[in-house]
Amino acid sequence: MYLYKKRHHGPVVRVTGSLSEDESQKIGITTKSIKMNSFLVLSRMRNLMPVLSNSYVRRMSAQPDRSKFVDVKTLSNALPKDVRQMIRKKKLADGQPTAGICDEYTQANLTIVHESLADDFEKFCYANFGAMPLIYKSKPGEYAAPGISHHDSDIRSDVPMYNVFVNGKNSKAVGSLFEYEQEMKKMSTFYLGCSFSFVKALTEAGVRLRSLEENSNVSMYTSNVRCHPVGVFDCFQVVSMMPIPRNQVEIVFQVTHPLEELHGAPVHIGDPALMGIADINKVDFGFPAKFYEGDVPVFWACGDTGLIALQAANLPLAFTHYPGSMYISDTPVKIHDLSSLPDKPKVIALKEEPFFASVTAESVVSKVKALEECIQDDPGTFHLRKHGISHLHIPDELIKSALSLSHASSVVIATGFPCVMNKTPPYVNDGLSGTIALATMLQALGKQVTIMVDTSMETLMIDIVTKLVSRGVIPKSLDVTSFPPSGQDANLQTAREFLSGEDDVHPKYQHLVAIGNISKPSDKTQRSDANLTSLVSPIDLLFDAAKDMPYVSTTEIGDGVNELGQGSEVSEVACEVAADYLITAGVSDWGGYALSMALYAVSLCPVHDRYLRKAVGFPLQNEDNLRPMLPTTEKQEAMLSVLMDHGICDGVLGELSMSVDGLPFHDVHAEKINELNKLTIT
Repeated sequence: MYLYKKRHHGPVVRVTGSLSEDESQKIGITTKSIKMNSFLVLSRMRNLMPVLSNSYVRRMSAQPDRSKFVDVKTLSNALPKDVRQMIRKKKLADGQPTAGICDEYTQANLTIVHESLADDFEKFCYANFGAMPLIYKSKPGEYAAPGISHHDSDIRSDVPMYNVFVNGKNSKAVGSLFEYEQEMKKMSTFYLGCSFSFVKALTEAGVRLRSLEENSNVSMYTSNVRCHPVGVFDCFQVVSMMPIPRNQVEIVFQVTHPLEELHGAPVHIGDPALMGIADINKVDFGFPAKFYEGDVPVFWACGDTGLIALQAANLPLAFTHYPGSMYISDTPVKIHDLSSLPDKPKVIALKEEPFFASVTAESVVSKVKALEECIQDDPGTFHLRKHGISHLHIPDELIKSALSLSHASSVVIATGFPCVMNKTPPYVNDGLSGTIALATMLQALGKQVTIMVDTSMETLMIDIVTKLVSRGVIPKSLDVTSFPPSGQDANLQTAREFLSGEDDVHPKYQHLVAIGNISKPSDKTQRSDANLTSLVSPIDLLFDAAKDMPYVSTTEIGDGVNELGQGSEVSEVACEVAADYLITAGVSDWGGYALSMALYAVSLCPVHDRYLRKAVGFPLQNEDNLRPMLPTTEKQEAMLSVLMDHGICDGVLGELSMSVDGLPFHDVHAEKINELNKLTIT
């Protein structure tokens, strides 16, 4: 069995989408669209985070007295109008969390701003709908909420506690807003759906909720995810967190996925560091949660983002609910039957320590599985591969690698296999077309992509890329480099420095992919090609270094012939360097094509797209932009022709020909490319 590290695949939080023209016109946003990853957010706005959160957190240090809270179980079946009367008459303590109260009805976060800013704040809500799902906007001076409540309702008194913001600072917490009655005549109230509303749906699904068990508030944090800014409203997203038993995470995602007006599905599962949370026990709002063995942290976009937005906007006067103390409306929660969901979300673990998972739809998982099975066809032409590749295949590695790459913003693809020693150059063509296909798709997805080759091949590869661009085979140039950098020693320390970024969580390169790239041989095996390692650069040092860098992930694509990353207990593979994910294919190029197509399928999945951008902004990709990047017979034939022009030959035949691994392009490879495209597009 192949032994590989179980580590996280991609530390990057892609934080915003860009507005399409139609979407911009729909909500009136004309500000410049933003599309940046968390690296840029943290580097450009690191100094802003204390301004946005710390002063507020300091004022939150005096928490309400939990001993005065009522047991929410006694009010779970109460009617909202009755509970609003209890709050109005101060029969509930100030700061009383409302999770579990009136558990069949919709609860709402509140943000109250001057009428002159109401339009911008409404646009801010639509542009950040995960955290700010607007369910009702009042007219200026309107204290009832006729859109969501049908009985006696007064927003000035029907919430257990309010926050008052003066000149951007959290001035105080109050039990009512009657003292601001004159000011509120020119203010609009925004009612934003709250995750407390789906508490009953989760408990009925058998999920244990620690905050209910402890009669406490949930944990909330200011994350490193920047909201899509509109006007003066520009802040980081607040997230709420609940510890969830790992075996219940998928059902939690599926239950909450349809409830978009209540924050919907989680935006992050697992490792808090990826959300900019250094210590999960240090909350910004609410109370620290108690974890039990087997629990993992699950994060939702949170309506308390409105608090941070007001603070950042530095408004003369504004109000919000106190964190955890919500407005309870008369609108019943509509719970969806999971069996009726057309395409259920699928949670896929990518890392174990610390745990991290990604998400896509079941239909995408099935499609990628079909791609993975398609590339397992073994032509059996390479004399060194005596026993085929079926014993090397590990199911579901393709979908995991694709999801991991989707979360990364910077990728290195290592390629180049010199084994035709009587030719100049000695490199074979298998792996090179797959590399270009994968790099092109990653580039279209907005990733920073670098192709890494042996030092002796660097100039040649640059010339090949230049020719591909000039002939219109690929849309734009790709960076090409080699390792180690000029003037530096080839050792693990150099490799670590090459990969390192501003900190451990944000390395310079987040994912390493090797396609048909030769590796140093295993001590357990003696192969006729082992001496080839003296002819190549020590790129395998980067993969070795990545073993101790939990936020650098690795994938190997190969056909089982001493390729980098295929370290295994199987003696037929003469390699000692392992990768996180092993994608086997009858021909290495096929693996590159399949991974490119898996990325296409994953990136166009609405479930994954929302999770990737943390429910901020709008869809990141569209089919019109990505479909032209898919491998086709025409493009791959043109690539093979360019490789021949540069003296790259078939490694099995040892000659320049329109073939790869001894297999004719038109009879075998073109058919395989068409088959993969059919599986991807249908």
